[in-house]
This record gives sequence, structure tokens and C-alpha cells, in this order.
Amino acid sequence: MAANAAAKRARLKAIIGDRTKPMDERFAATLKLSEMPRNSSPTRIRNRCEMTGRPRSVYRTSGLSRITLRDMGSKGLVPGLTKSSW
Repeated sequence: MAANAAAKRARLKAIIGDRTKPMDERFAATLKLSEMPRNSSPTRIRNRCEMTGRPRSVYRTSGLSRITLRDMGSKGLVPGLTKSSW
């Protein structure tokens, strides 16, 4: 949803930030931007674990949460990863 609305959000933000435009036009752009769905904002995108869907402690490099990465590392399913035990 964020990718679909990115062009429209960029146009409205450009109008809002342009100080040469009249105040009423900038205000109208502000209202249009606030009427857009919240999920169209790119800041609401959340990284999730690809296996479990867990939203917290997800490593960007693997796309897995710490719990899933540890389980898969113990089973030897992640190449190059060795779980330490002492």
C-alpha cells in the first residue's frame, strides 16, 4: 500500500513544503495528505520474521527472528552459522 501511494504522497509533500505557493493551496494539500490512509505511510512498515511473523528482534540480513535463527542454527539449517555451546 505504501508503494502504491508513494507518488501521490511525494507530490502533496512537495506542495506543502513549497513556500512560494499560496497558503490556502498548501493548506488544502495538508488536508488531502491527512485524508490518505495511515497504512500508505512508509514509516508504518514493520519488519517481520519470514517463518513465524514475529515483529520484534528480526535480523535484516536473514529476515528471521532471533528465536527462529537460533533454532535453525542448532539444527544446522543456516549455512555459515554455528551455535556456540559451552
